[in-house]
Amino acid sequence: MLSSLFTGHVNRLILPAIAACFMVAAPMAQAQEGVRPYGPASVADLAEGLLSSVVNISTSQNVAGARPNVPPPQVPEGSPFQDFFDDFFSDRGGPTPGPRRVNSLGSGFVVDAEEGIIITNNHVIADADEIEVNFSDGATLKAELVGRDAEIDLAVLKVDPTAHNLTAVPFGDSDAIRIGDWVMAIGNPFGLGGSVTVGIVSARDRNINSGRYDDFIQTDAAINRGNSGGPLFNMDGEVIGINTAIISPSGGSIGIGFAIPSELAVGIIDQLREFGETRRGWLGVRIQPVSPDVAESLGLDRARGVLIAGVVKGGPVDDGSIQPGDIVLKFNGRDVDDVRDLRRIVADTAVGSDAELVILRKGEEITVTVKLGRLEESGELAANEPEEGEEGELATASVLGMTIAELNDETRAQFEISDEVNGVVIIEVDPSSAAGDKGIAAGDVITEIAQESVTTPQDVLDRISALKGQGRRNALLMLSSRSGELRFETVRMN
Repeated sequence: MLSSLFTGHVNRLILPAIAACFMVAAPMAQAQEGVRPYGPASVADLAEGLLSSVVNISTSQNVAGARPNVPPPQVPEGSPFQDFFDDFFSDRGGPTPGPRRVNSLGSGFVVDAEEGIIITNNHVIADADEIEVNFSDGATLKAELVGRDAEIDLAVLKVDPTAHNLTAVPFGDSDAIRIGDWVMAIGNPFGLGGSVTVGIVSARDRNINSGRYDDFIQTDAAINRGNSGGPLFNMDGEVIGINTAIISPSGGSIGIGFAIPSELAVGIIDQLREFGETRRGWLGVRIQPVSPDVAESLGLDRARGVLIAGVVKGGPVDDGSIQPGDIVLKFNGRDVDDVRDLRRIVADTAVGSDAELVILRKGEEITVTVKLGRLEESGELAANEPEEGEEGELATASVLGMTIAELNDETRAQFEISDEVNGVVIIEVDPSSAAGDKGIAAGDVITEIAQESVTTPQDVLDRISALKGQGRRNALLMLSSRSGELRFETVRMN
């Protein structure tokens, strides 16, 4: 058979080489006997014990609008079916009036056999009029929606536990999972129920920009359409993730799938079961990441923590405990490395509980205690010589590519700045300057520089000069919009 693949002298040259390869490979295979192969030897026993706990979720809904016209099938000219199809479709010249019935499929799994609780993705059952749960033995039960959370993309369903023998699976510790660990996905890809795939954990803490609390496990276990809501198991048969999304230009698996980690999901599921909704903690602040420039301007050793850009009026910390310009370094003893960390930690903290924050304020670390509110899901340099004024006071100045002026009745009216805003107004910005590169514009108001308040153009010049004397390369500016919304920008001073 091998020689038939080649012609002429080529086969006489290549065949001996192939034979030599086989002779070398045989001893290697024998040497590997008794050595565990790559990956689990078999996952058959594990899969067999889990298949009955994984279910298919089918939903249906009525969609307003006419049903589209269906073209007749193409049949050969003179076919005995031609007259039949012509007669059948002749009366369907246009769209059929009335609502359409739309069906969709997904996956889920049983977590409480006594109560009949099943977990799936929110997007699997969103807007569904009817939800059915299909078990591996062919049984089908109607399900009711207990609660759902669009932010994390989770939904809790309930079926009658007396109508079918349910088998639950436990949650595992997703924090203990390591990159390279083997995992198994079971689900309903393309409607093919009970499909088992195996892969490894490819990455952790993935942010795919699907929401504020992104923290996905990435896996190369094959996940396709219809796997959504199904479990991702560790090799102990524990659910350490809920399969939710894939990256795929074709719509099929290319080995990049994402699962909600169990440590993030369990708290949400408990809330949905207890309240039918989520109740997330809320700090009541506007936040920004700490960039390397911001870190350098504040004297931090590296970019870490979260910068408080503003405090929501009437919010939980609108009492001075947290101030704009503070850097949150720890929350209830947990390090805060970035914005995602703070969002997740705060959201997971009980509403009304006291939280202890370690913050950096004006170069000093201090600890403050705050009481969390509830998040409502529906809501939330080189300076030139200045010009002199009539009274001998500094009226305007040029600094960092900006022309600044005193904020008075005239400039407030000129730029329509709210009476609640205080600081030094920017009346002109050189678009080619460092300030222009940061998007700073005329009408913005400088309220602080390096966490020190400024109220006059001279204050601004003095603060910039002081920063240069300290060897700083960037100036951290707290800017206010005309309406009073705050943000931070770092501007190069050289």
